[in-house]
Amino acid sequence: MNNKLEDKNLDFLFKAVLALETREECYDFFEDLCTVQELKALSQRIVVAKMLSEKCVYTDIVNETGASTATISRVNRSLQYGCDGYDKIFGRIKEDEDEQL
Repeated sequence: MNNKLEDKNLDFLFKAVLALETREECYDFFEDLCTVQELKALSQRIVVAKMLSEKCVYTDIVNETGASTATISRVNRSLQYGCDGYDKIFGRIKEDEDEQL
């Protein structure tokens, strides 16, 4: 984790997120925590990251998500030079999906 971000408030937020047990709890919690626009922005970024990790081209990502090329570039930079957070989550989601088959 980026030590510049680490503080007690973020620690508490992450502890709260880790305490969520169901998708319904996630909806309730995040609806209380974030504005609709904030949630849309976060969900757009993770979809952009997923599409980039699947080697989709920018034009397809713009058309499907409505994300700006600036947002796509920022997400791509995180995928290339970040902390591998997206990759960890995508791997776990794939494992869960494979187990359900």
